[in-house]
Amino acid sequence: MSGFIGALPGSVAQGIIWGIMAIGVYITFRVLDIADLTVDGTMSTGGAIMVLCMTHGLNVWVSMPIAFCAGCVAGFVTGMFHTKFGIPAILAGILTQLSLYSMNLRILGGKANQALSSRNYKLVVSLGEIPKSLVFGVIFVAALIALLYCFFGTELGHSIRATGNNEAMARSNGINTNQNKVIGLILSNGIVALAGALLTQFQGFADVNAGRGAIVIGLAAVIIGEVLFGKLVKNNFALRLLAVAIGGVVYYTVITLVLRLGLDPNDLKLFTALVVALFLGVPYWRSKIAEKTVKNKEVKE
Repeated sequence: MSGFIGALPGSVAQGIIWGIMAIGVYITFRVLDIADLTVDGTMSTGGAIMVLCMTHGLNVWVSMPIAFCAGCVAGFVTGMFHTKFGIPAILAGILTQLSLYSMNLRILGGKANQALSSRNYKLVVSLGEIPKSLVFGVIFVAALIALLYCFFGTELGHSIRATGNNEAMARSNGINTNQNKVIGLILSNGIVALAGALLTQFQGFADVNAGRGAIVIGLAAVIIGEVLFGKLVKNNFALRLLAVAIGGVVYYTVITLVLRLGLDPNDLKLFTALVVALFLGVPYWRSKIAEKTVKNKEVKE
């Protein structure tokens, strides 16, 4: 247990980064009601672009926006596949994700991974500077939530949310739903790629497989945040985003705990799938318990 407590600050710092990724997933999964699998590719793309830029002399503050833009391009491609080619969203995401694997390998010079050491480059987050990483992560999440809250409070933001809530009704009111889907996918994947760039800095290397299973982790963070804080954040969009970010921290803290307790790392993805299934089932069980309670009251009366 002492080992877990010692590793806790690092787990929280990394959990914040996964929470940023989960915010990107939230935009497609909850706001647009689209299951977008592109994120498994864009997470790696963000890290690969980060390494490419910094090894070619660009500083971290230039490299991160470029990584964000690379993710936006990937989201745009998925959006085009879905809206212009008529490909179902989940399949469009898979197609983009597959193509990104080859592109990420090219970006990394044909290597499966490439180092980005804090000893050689000035980074904003690093495993060797946990306090600095924690402070930066908290500030970054706060700024991101503030920007998204302002954006989704605009007319365009409201139309994107309307598209996800009821696409047919939004279209009947003159809203260009296809355009909104593309914008949502662009924004979501840009944020995910930015999280990938931060994760690469924190871990000290970019890996072509870094994003594998990212969608499951993102969904886990979203569901955990909703289950733990659902009633408190129900009517506030900014607080819902904050709950998602906290969900990422909780998820990664739990993962660190079970690894410290002796879970085989090879079983980690199985454990993650079970955690997601468990938290996805909680709302269903709650509704069933509520229905049963109401029926019992009616019978007594």
